[in-house]
Amino acid sequence: MKRLLLLFVFLLSCVSVFAQKEEYSIIVKDIETLEPIQNATVIIMKTQQILLSNEEGKVTFMLTGGSNIQVSETNYENLTVRWTSLNGAQKFVIYLKSKNNKLDEVVLSKESPEKILQKLVNNSIKKISTSHRQKVYVREFFMLDNQYTYYNDGLVNFQFDKNNNATTLLVEQNRSYGLLEADVSSDLKGYNLNNIMENYLNFKYLDPLLDSKSKKAYDFTIKGHSTNKDYYVMSVIPLDKAKEAIDNFEIIYDPLKKLIVEFTISVTPASLDKIEEKTKEGEKNMTKSFVNVAYRLNGDDYYLLNSNEEIGYTLVQKEKSKNIQVRNCFVTTGFNKQNFTYDEGDVFKEKSLFNKKNKILTNYWDISGFTATDEEKAIIASLEFKL
Repeated sequence: MKRLLLLFVFLLSCVSVFAQKEEYSIIVKDIETLEPIQNATVIIMKTQQILLSNEEGKVTFMLTGGSNIQVSETNYENLTVRWTSLNGAQKFVIYLKSKNNKLDEVVLSKESPEKILQKLVNNSIKKISTSHRQKVYVREFFMLDNQYTYYNDGLVNFQFDKNNNATTLLVEQNRSYGLLEADVSSDLKGYNLNNIMENYLNFKYLDPLLDSKSKKAYDFTIKGHSTNKDYYVMSVIPLDKAKEAIDNFEIIYDPLKKLIVEFTISVTPASLDKIEEKTKEGEKNMTKSFVNVAYRLNGDDYYLLNSNEEIGYTLVQKEKSKNIQVRNCFVTTGFNKQNFTYDEGDVFKEKSLFNKKNKILTNYWDISGFTATDEEKAIIASLEFKL
């Protein structure tokens, strides 16, 4: 009896060992060029974790046992890979085939592009506004006079209450490294996590195009997507005579489902030249502006997938102006329609993670949706000692 009991304990210990989570890495590449594919969406089917490939095409995750892998990117054919075909390797490469449809002809419609965009925004807001929660990995890089001076990231939960039209933010883990000078720190801490998420969900960045006077300031054209036959691309460029309009817009959308898939907003050097330079102390002169936001439709679920924002400006000062650049990234790594419970004291009500004390329980930054490149890891490591 004693031997049987010992054998049972031994078998249980073996099971626990074999059931431990292991770390895996995937690199997504173009099958023809062998170049890494950035911003490919990788879904771990067993856990439904969402990952986004970095500039190296890489994602990293933890998993117990095996799982089929689903990979997609707008310009490539979707692919589902069986775990058994990966031979249990902890580092492996997945190749995607380009769609190469070459369908970028101009699309003719009885409706004006402005009206089409208004319907797209209205329908997208309606679809995305259902109550849900998202687990999001957020990070920010800060540069002062072309030198990285500060970094923060965190794993946070956004809960959206449709009935009260409210957003609740809870922070699971976070870290901040580096130092900010007192006279520019208020400028660097410019991203309000709650506000920026609500802007994504309400498509606030497209408001200038929904104004009744937008036709006088912008030129609208619609074409078929160059590689994806299911999508159209609306390009909106400021007219030369429009002094205040400086942003270039590109909106990718599904014309059948009437949903926005992705939008990009950028400012060209030519547009920046239209802006009158400011000279008073404390004023800002923009040097760079870029926004890219993508959404995911999975069955009936439609939600923010990821975003990247970059802003650069010169802060006018008495003796020497300072060049400031901020780079912000959101990646949704989990989506659920079930609400989570929390204490009111746990709700994060500050503007930025800069205001929150470091809370590090795991190396969440490696396995929470968006893996840093080797270059980014070196930057973060250099700032870690400037506490």
